[in-house]
Amino acid sequence: MVDSSVGGKTAIDTPHGKNLIGAFWQPEYVFIDAALLETLPAREFSNGMAEVVKTAAIWNEEEFSALESRSGEIFAAIQTPSANYAGRIKATRSATQELLLSVIVGSISVKAHIVTEDERELTGLRNLVNFGHTIGHAIEAILTPDMLHGECVSVGMILEAEVARQLGHLGQVGLGRLTRCLKAYNLPVSLSDARIAKLPGSKLLGVDRLLDIMKIDKKNSGPEKKIVLLARIGKTVEQKATGVRDSVIAKTLSEAAKVIPGSPTHNPVHMATPGSKSLSNRALVLAALGKGTCRLKNLLHSDDTQVMMAALQELKGATFGWEDGGETLVVHGGQGSLLVPPKGKEIYLGNAGTAARFLTTVCALAQPSDAAPTTIITGNARMKQRPIGPLVDALRANGSQIDYLESEGCLPLSIAPAGLKGSRVRLAASVSSQYVSSILLCAPYAEEAVTLELTGGQVISQPYIDMTIAMMKTFGVDVIREADPDTGKLLNVYTIPKATYINPADYSIESDASSATYPLAIAAITGSSCTISNIGSSSLQGDARFAKEVLEPMGCIVTQTATETTVQGPPVGQLKAIGLIDMEPMTDAFLTASVLAAVAVGAPLEGRALQDGSPATTTRIIGIANQRVKECNRIRAMIDELAKFGVETKELDDGLEIYGRPVSELKEGVSVHCYDDHRVAMAFSTLGSAVKDTVIEEKRCVEKTWPNWWDDLENKIGLKVEGVELANSMTSVSASASSDGLTATPPSAVIIGMRGSGKSYIGELGASTLDWPFVDADVYFEKKHTINVREFVHQKGWPAFREAEVAILQELLANFPQKCVISLGGGIVETPAARDILRAYSKQGPVIHIVRPLNEIVQYLGAESSRPAYGEPIEDVFKRREPWFSECCNYEFINHTNPGPSVPETRAAEGHVPLVIPPQGIRDEVARFFGHITGQSPNTAPNVALGRRSYFLSLTFPDITPALHLVDDITAGVDAIELRVDLLRTAEQYSSMAPHIAPGGFVSEQVAAIRKKTTLPIVFTIRTTSQGGAFPESSVKEAFELFALAVRLGVEYIDIEIGWPEKNIRDLLSHKGHSRIIASWHDWSGNLRWDSAAVDTIYDVANALGDIVKIVGKAKTLEDNLALRNFVARKAELPGAKPILAINMGVEGQISRVLNTTLSPVTHPLLPSKAAPGQLSFVEIQTALHLIGQLPAKRFYIFGRPIAHSMSPTLHNTAFQKLGLPYTYDILETEDVDHEVRFTLTSPDFGGASVTIPFKRDIMAHLDQLSPEAEAIGAVNTIIPRVNSDGSQVLYGDNTDWLGIRAVIRNRLPSAVHAVGAALVIGAGGTARAAIYALHSLGASPIYLYNRTRSSAEALVHAIPGAHVELLDELGNWPVGAAPASVIISTVPASATTTEEGAQNALFLPNALFGNEGGVAVDMAYKPAKTPLLALAEAVPNWTTVMGVEVLLEQGYRQFELWTGRKCPRAAVAQRVWEKYQSS
Repeated sequence: MVDSSVGGKTAIDTPHGKNLIGAFWQPEYVFIDAALLETLPAREFSNGMAEVVKTAAIWNEEEFSALESRSGEIFAAIQTPSANYAGRIKATRSATQELLLSVIVGSISVKAHIVTEDERELTGLRNLVNFGHTIGHAIEAILTPDMLHGECVSVGMILEAEVARQLGHLGQVGLGRLTRCLKAYNLPVSLSDARIAKLPGSKLLGVDRLLDIMKIDKKNSGPEKKIVLLARIGKTVEQKATGVRDSVIAKTLSEAAKVIPGSPTHNPVHMATPGSKSLSNRALVLAALGKGTCRLKNLLHSDDTQVMMAALQELKGATFGWEDGGETLVVHGGQGSLLVPPKGKEIYLGNAGTAARFLTTVCALAQPSDAAPTTIITGNARMKQRPIGPLVDALRANGSQIDYLESEGCLPLSIAPAGLKGSRVRLAASVSSQYVSSILLCAPYAEEAVTLELTGGQVISQPYIDMTIAMMKTFGVDVIREADPDTGKLLNVYTIPKATYINPADYSIESDASSATYPLAIAAITGSSCTISNIGSSSLQGDARFAKEVLEPMGCIVTQTATETTVQGPPVGQLKAIGLIDMEPMTDAFLTASVLAAVAVGAPLEGRALQDGSPATTTRIIGIANQRVKECNRIRAMIDELAKFGVETKELDDGLEIYGRPVSELKEGVSVHCYDDHRVAMAFSTLGSAVKDTVIEEKRCVEKTWPNWWDDLENKIGLKVEGVELANSMTSVSASASSDGLTATPPSAVIIGMRGSGKSYIGELGASTLDWPFVDADVYFEKKHTINVREFVHQKGWPAFREAEVAILQELLANFPQKCVISLGGGIVETPAARDILRAYSKQGPVIHIVRPLNEIVQYLGAESSRPAYGEPIEDVFKRREPWFSECCNYEFINHTNPGPSVPETRAAEGHVPLVIPPQGIRDEVARFFGHITGQSPNTAPNVALGRRSYFLSLTFPDITPALHLVDDITAGVDAIELRVDLLRTAEQYSSMAPHIAPGGFVSEQVAAIRKKTTLPIVFTIRTTSQGGAFPESSVKEAFELFALAVRLGVEYIDIEIGWPEKNIRDLLSHKGHSRIIASWHDWSGNLRWDSAAVDTIYDVANALGDIVKIVGKAKTLEDNLALRNFVARKAELPGAKPILAINMGVEGQISRVLNTTLSPVTHPLLPSKAAPGQLSFVEIQTALHLIGQLPAKRFYIFGRPIAHSMSPTLHNTAFQKLGLPYTYDILETEDVDHEVRFTLTSPDFGGASVTIPFKRDIMAHLDQLSPEAEAIGAVNTIIPRVNSDGSQVLYGDNTDWLGIRAVIRNRLPSAVHAVGAALVIGAGGTARAAIYALHSLGASPIYLYNRTRSSAEALVHAIPGAHVELLDELGNWPVGAAPASVIISTVPASATTTEEGAQNALFLPNALFGNEGGVAVDMAYKPAKTPLLALAEAVPNWTTVMGVEVLLEQGYRQFELWTGRKCPRAAVAQRVWEKYQSS
């Protein structure tokens, strides 16, 4: 109606630009059928309104004023369906319809005039209608079709208006009006809008990409673009688009900023800061509640005030208009009459804390309505953490009905109307003065006069309470603060009468005193002069004291009148430390003081220096405890960010200390994280004016209080500001940051945790796994001080020990920086200095917290006596240290030391199935964990890296622990196991159908439970509701806390939906360690087309973010699967293509699951439900693959003699059947390696073979390649056919005997034996060689060898390179001073051994073989089940035994994996083999 019908252009786009080919056909008339608009979705109507707002913004301020103030009426015109064509003639037209028509006509008229005057774009006038389009079209090119044209142009208008503001043409008032107007029509105004941020394409909206797209526009050329610049609402700078340099546009588009250090070029600076946020919000509430009309001047135009105005409008509390070109807000007060908003309409407050506190009480004043029973107020993730409990408690006690909808004590709130009764109100005011002001502002409208009593000790920020009272007086209500009648001392009791505010005709808002601290601080740090008008000694704001009480003591010359403040900084580098300062009256200004203190190296003024021995450069700020609950924990934020510059600090209960350093010593190039806090950003931009290349991330967070701060820095102060595009996750910080395989010089691993948590045990196992040295800090301490820890504490006390402990920590990190495992004492975290060291080290190396249940720690410590007693309950120590351990570590190892009954007990209990594998051993989990987090052997799925078919099982249990016994069955064949975190529920959550998020502790327990049963990689998935899961997508913070937990737990794969905010994803990628990222997108709408540009965009984003790309669509026809296959084939041809998981959901999409090659999600009949529609089991997919010719039948054999009774066919055929593989395993018994064997090896369907005696050596001559292990052992027991890249086949010989031996030793070694020391091999045949090789791989030394024929044994002494083999002359007669063996392996027939001394023709096995420390006895003989060696070992305490058939199984499992690439289904195979073993 208002755009294409008027323009007269009929044109098409080409690859070279938009509308380049076509013709002009001017319309004679434009007909408006407004009834059509009633048929449109609301979003489409808003889409069109973007064009209407655009024409008014460039041409007609009067029209614009109507648009910004009457949005509700305009929406009403289309939301109320007209009957009988009402509105098509004037007589039947309603007022709202008339308004809508006038808006449409006005917009058409503007465009018609412009098009008529410049039909063929010769003068440039026609370009005016492209306001917002230069940038908007670039955004649209990336986000279409997900975002509509008008929505992209809406964002473009704001960004182009910011360009005009940056160039000094447009004021913040005009930009603020444009923003509010577009928001009123539900249009996005920034790229961070949730509707945009959740789209995959939003990750591609980089500055360079947008500028490149803009080049295509025919209006643009070279390093500048044509942009329509607003001068004010209704007027442009030129009657055409203006050329703007790319660098200017880039600065606006960039998400970060950098201040170029130097002296302000506008020195001396004279400026005013924006209106006070505190005063603006109070004035808005007062004027809205008041009677009459009030004109507010110098109102702050920012996010916070926009939120407040929008909320008051939603409550129908007032109406707003604009005068003086938007400089004056006209408020028509509602006299306290407010209405509950319609049902489903929440009042969203973002992160506006002031608005949240004030409106909580305001909403209680609302009158009941039929529209909804209560008012819902909510905010963003941070706002949902900020406390509001004391205010709610006070209001509830006064009769208000307020419910928490999520976390207790925080937003969102449900507030019933008519809830402020009045009379006496008691309020705890030690957290925030805003609670007090909230009740004060609304108290006149209570049912009775209010007496407000403040409780809880020290009242926070009294100046802000005084400000509220002073403003209430201006609006006609006197608040009386009571005093003690005897002493005259003012009490924290206030009396507020029942009254109605009377609006003054005009109210001028002071400039913001907190904001004024930043330009004044720049003067201080750069040695220049700055004068701030409208802030002086008469200010209502406490922060107005900053110049006199902070800057003057720092060496600045301060001149202050009632209404003006001037600061002249000292020469650069001569700021003085303040010493002690109580900033309770001006808490928000502490951040500015902190950054100045960081470079203040002069001695404090006389009388201000600290007298406690602190360094002379110390500034100690107190009285600011409430700053921990602002937009972020500001005290912690300052400590962490100053640390990046090399500035040392110390946190106090109610503040912090900063130790100043010369500017020249501060680290340059620091990137400051702002925590979405405007004051953090502006404070550090002050420091950036002195420290080179300081990057301020999240530059837009300043929009909360000073939206044009970056422009004013350059235009009013004279410091150049550059835009910075942060290291984008699409480019430099990719998911693949960590390398596969071995890390060249990995840093040492540091272990922390409570005493008794198992640090030494786990550390020694980890060190043994990595083949790194292990260093125990306590042992190191005792060697250094020649006294044990207990005695040291007894002699010198705990403080001296803690100091020495920190020194030991520093020494250990210096002496063992790489490839070492260092275990620290449990109390190391008690010392702040040690915590700082550990936090810093965790940025470069693993700091592992060993977590063990408290009850187990208490039980252990009750029997431990080598360390000094705590002197307090263990439970209290645990609770105190637990947060410190979490704060210092970047990994957690959960040490459940009670895995269940021991192996022998398990056998006895199960009786008939002794070969069922034992529970997942702690050694296996330690090996997996340490190998993975150090990068020495990442526990990822080999089939993924090799490009072979891979699968993960999608668990759907709400709690895995009751189903742990099923894990071996349900994971048969898969490469990984997916933990669906969004489906997890605690017992308490299970009884509720409400949305839920599993607590982190419960998730950790689930991961630990899986680790007990399997070393399969875990895929950690949080699936959101919009993508088919159960996780609330608004809970961003909670999701990324769980993702961070996954990294800490050493999870191998993390599924990250690419719709999550990019900043959160980028932060996760930066510390993901060796976890792999699956970047995923799931389209449940069924609209995803595999041949569309949209899916290419999704792929580009996922490819940049993930190690693996996952895209899931929904098939409607078979052709959808063919399109998917073509898509995958196209992407696979790209250079450096990553693995891609691409499937279609639904029954029609099942073939895509069959054909997918990378980590196909599978289900199992034993699961409670399928994770997604159309999901198949592993067996079903193998069957389907065979039927379509993608998994040919294969035949496997065993070669040897005699082999008629071999267990191998039972083993492998059971496994093939269990996994649904079309394979068979047969016996091929021959006299030698004859032609039949050779023919079999060359058969097309040959899949592999086992080789047993006597062919293990003979077969080697017929093979093409041997594994290093087979060559070293000199025997082959496994043949694997391999296909080369050119299609040719080779026969590869390997040996799994040694792997089987090693596996049973690792599984059975008693926990008391941390590592294999000495070992004994009995016999000297081929199996003995494999045994020596296995023991050598376990680190055994020496390896004793005994054989009755010594010459045969001598041949094996040097057979295995590197193995330390010593011959024994007599069994049980160990060398003098040598420890007995902890592992004994017999490779001789059981019939050749005896426990009867003096028996003939048998080897006597004496009791002296077995040491008291315990160990493992392995008999390689298959029969009998209980050989003499095993019978003897079972009678010795702490010794476990292994039958020969168990070794057979273990080596067979590894054979199976070599042939198929699949883990063998161990439990089912062991069960079947044991049954056959018994029957034979």
